[in-house]
Amino acid sequence: MKKRLCATGAVLGVLTTLAALPSVAQASSAPPGSHPSSVRPTLPLGPTGLPERRTTTTLQRGVTLTRIVRGITDDPALHWTVEVSIPGGDTSPDPDAPPTTLKDRASADELAADLRGDGFDARVEEVTTPATADYTGGTLGWRVRIGTFDSQATATTERTRLRAAGYTGAAVYTGWDGEATDRGPWHVDVLTIDPRVFRGSLDASYGPDLENRETTTQLSASAGATAAVNAGFFVLDPKAGAPGDPAGVGVYDGRLLSEPVAGRPSLVVHDDGRRTRITRLTWQGRVTGRTASLHLNGINRVPGLIRNCGGTEGDTPTSLPLHDITCTNPDELVTFTPAYGGHTPQGEGLEAVLDAHDRVVELRSPRGGTLPPGGSSVQATGERVADLTAQARVGDRLRVRTTLLDERGHRVSPSPRTDIVNAGPELVRDGRVHVTPATDGMVHPDDPSWYYGWVHKRNPRTLAGVDAAGRTVLVTADGRSTDSLGLSIGESARVAKSLGLREAVNLDGGGSTTMVANGAVLNTPSDAAGERPVGDALLILPRRQAP
Repeated sequence: MKKRLCATGAVLGVLTTLAALPSVAQASSAPPGSHPSSVRPTLPLGPTGLPERRTTTTLQRGVTLTRIVRGITDDPALHWTVEVSIPGGDTSPDPDAPPTTLKDRASADELAADLRGDGFDARVEEVTTPATADYTGGTLGWRVRIGTFDSQATATTERTRLRAAGYTGAAVYTGWDGEATDRGPWHVDVLTIDPRVFRGSLDASYGPDLENRETTTQLSASAGATAAVNAGFFVLDPKAGAPGDPAGVGVYDGRLLSEPVAGRPSLVVHDDGRRTRITRLTWQGRVTGRTASLHLNGINRVPGLIRNCGGTEGDTPTSLPLHDITCTNPDELVTFTPAYGGHTPQGEGLEAVLDAHDRVVELRSPRGGTLPPGGSSVQATGERVADLTAQARVGDRLRVRTTLLDERGHRVSPSPRTDIVNAGPELVRDGRVHVTPATDGMVHPDDPSWYYGWVHKRNPRTLAGVDAAGRTVLVTADGRSTDSLGLSIGESARVAKSLGLREAVNLDGGGSTTMVANGAVLNTPSDAAGERPVGDALLILPRRQAP
């Protein structure tokens, strides 16, 4: 099974050209085995004419790494400031609403006046965002900021004074706002896999089990990978489910181990590096017992908790995709495989434990425990307990069937050499910028501050796609620092298009954004603690693996 390979020394021979490769933040000359890239369009970031340096290294046959540094350091137009959380004031349509970054103009003006009265240099700024393929854009709201500072330390001192006066806020760098006039810098790393000469393997790995997280470095090392990037979205907070569990579709070695968020985009890869594509998937699941067939709600996730939503009718607050929100449903039927972890989730309800032949060997209530070798289980909660009770008795067969469906409703049957990871939003379609935040749940009703922080502003990003020559391209962009501003979602789409991608999608980003080669992290992850453990990763292996 290719997901749990042990590291070997074989990878070292193909990585000699990458030995001691410096991080992009430190690179001042081409690393050993590198050569300047041929002339190509520059990244569409900042004004035209900014300096841009590219260095390309061959990692193994058919795999190259291109490191791009664009723009200048110490842009005099950029500075630090303090962004204040705006409560619902007397003029607000909802005075009891919790403080957020953006509010209506009247609430922002009211807060700014109060701040000036307390001796702070406050200003109100309108935030407008561009339209996308499915979102009209326009004014998101108004923000309140204090002062202009040369350093983060000075801004932090002002934030401390602000808090002492009874307000809340954060020190931010204006280079993260996403203005087209910003002059950088940006640090972007690009892995390109050419299937015409690639003889390795392109895989997705979740590690030993779904319910725990590992770093991209750990996932890469355990498989003996040449290079790797973080992949799909996953549960982070235990209150949202099992940390590490994919928050959307997860297909590994052709096995559906996590259900799709209804209709959201996903990245489909094959181990030979060919036919990489972006697709939108839904699914169907049934549990067939003594007398009836029951609707299945989920696969390998904590019953009742649907991260990123997009589940089934009856979910609260919605059955549509809603990113970074955990929808709930007290009445669910969820199946578990050994890939989930050592123990299935514990809690009230009923669990039918199945052996390798789909025969019920135990009924557990409360639910939760180990699975027999090669076995599985079905957990029921709330009103679904009665449904499962009527169909499952010890000694009976209980068949679980799950089916992936494409956008046309046709059945998708992945081969053992196919992996699928969740993603969103879509960035490029048919060679054109095509950004879909509304469709994919990144537009939160009545919460423009979420869109402002996640879509509109610059952040670290991980992108993936395929170009006109059929080459798979994996991209990371550092952010949340003054050394690399990051990308907005709109900028991510334009960068993907400029790199020649015909189809592209956004993967998990922020603190998850990580690129690894030769066992070392190449980029600069933004979490203060360093590299973040993730749910799964895309791995480039030096040789084709047996299914």
